Amino acid sequence: MAFSGNVAVITGASSGIGKATARRFADEKFDLLLVGRNEPALNELSRDFSFQFGVKVVPLTGDLLFPKQIAGKIRSVVENEFGRVDVLVNNAGIIQSGTIENTSYEDFRSMMAVNVDSLFLISQALIPFLEKTKGSIVNVSSVAGIRSFPGIFAYGVSKAAVDQITRIAALELATKGIRVNAVNPGVVRTELHRRSGMDEERYQAFLEHSKMTHPLGRVGEPEEIAELIFFLASEKAGWITGNTVSIDGGRFLTCLR
Repeated sequence: MAFSGNVAVITGASSGIGKATARRFADEKFDLLLVGRNEPALNELSRDFSFQFGVKVVPLTGDLLFPKQIAGKIRSVVENEFGRVDVLVNNAGIIQSGTIENTSYEDFRSMMAVNVDSLFLISQALIPFLEKTKGSIVNVSSVAGIRSFPGIFAYGVSKAAVDQITRIAALELATKGIRVNAVNPGVVRTELHRRSGMDEERYQAFLEHSKMTHPLGRVGEPEEIAELIFFLASEKAGWITGNTVSIDGGRFLTCLR
């Protein structure tokens, strides 16, 4: 498959799964629109990928707590810098601990804004471009969207919403030739949990404990998730749509906490 000139839009691209995914698409000569909050990291990635892979990379700094504003900016950059979109990867996400009893409404709304509202609004903004290219959307969900875990109430609700958006959008966009799928990782070695407030000692203990909650005995690596995202976006998955694909070392089979 030749991808030179194709364009991928990736949110949460400055680290973790988003960064690995951006690298995977750049390696296949996709031009990139990289969206994230960390401006220095995005600028560094843009320089590195442009030099290493010879592709066009445009960084866009923005906070998805304000999803409507960011969706408008993404559409504007696409129109002015690229003129097309072949793949949208809705990867950005946040996690916070809390139960239905002690999660504040403000925290609940923040989780939904980043994990759900941004996905909906960015997808909606780019549908006209994806229709022209018969493109693909890949949403990054979680095992918590499939299985129920106590203590991450808002996160689980948000990821269940991502899965249902994926299925319904796949049906609604099929006639336009747009495929929509999701990946559902288990614990992956990223900055997600550190940014939720875990200090280094707790995070390392969490990773060690995760060896027992994932039947394959280890956590995932961002590059493994990126490989599945790229496959689902590619023509090799051309007859796959509406799927939520587990990539979690078997954790969804056990629901271990």
